[in-house]
Amino acid sequence: MYYPMFWDPTYILVLIGVVICMAASAKVKSTFHRYSYVKNHMGMTGREAAERVLRQAGITDVRIERVSGNLTDHYDPRSKVLRLSDSTYNSTSVSAVGVAAHECGHAIQHAAHYAPLSIRGAIVPIANFGSTIAWPLIIMGLFIGGNSSALLINLGILAFSASVLFQLVTLPVEFNASGRAIRVLGTTGMLNEDELHAAKKVLGAAAFTYVAGAASAILQLLRILILTGGRRRDD
Repeated sequence: MYYPMFWDPTYILVLIGVVICMAASAKVKSTFHRYSYVKNHMGMTGREAAERVLRQAGITDVRIERVSGNLTDHYDPRSKVLRLSDSTYNSTSVSAVGVAAHECGHAIQHAAHYAPLSIRGAIVPIANFGSTIAWPLIIMGLFIGGNSSALLINLGILAFSASVLFQLVTLPVEFNASGRAIRVLGTTGMLNEDELHAAKKVLGAAAFTYVAGAASAILQLLRILILTGGRRRDD
């Protein structure tokens, strides 16, 4: 059955995705905040921890910069720059060290030519374009008749699928980066056992945001398939 685009029962799928993402965002913020008051025993800042992790991995061509914002930390493989947020750069908390080490994990992946990271980088422009063009194509396909209808809908679904693929490829990239970070922090003694346990909680909460993003994207794709299924069969 076809429902008008402004309302249909499949909005429940969107709502579920929104709730999951909100819960994940709240979880990572509360967990980071909780352990932002726990200072690491070595008194290292996030910047110093990043320098040590990179040095331990033999990486000497990655710059570390400060970026404004809270939890805006990221690694840019194009310019080989690791950017740490205000809440990480000069903080000596376990949260800051864990997040800084995680971003170093991406730099290590880049240096090691980690396949999922390369794949994710390759599909970024496709995913961005797909997420932009998908709904316009689908809406045009739903409201016009003739043979072009099914073609436009299928192209829209294919375009949106690219953004779903990006979310799925992101999962192993993020989990692997966290795993690398925890191993280095543990084997080098940068964090003790209790601190390492806290860092795992912080990175685990952060990983949940990526799982939530992937789940939300899949639910959106399911909604599109339900909305367009009847029209495509009719055509």
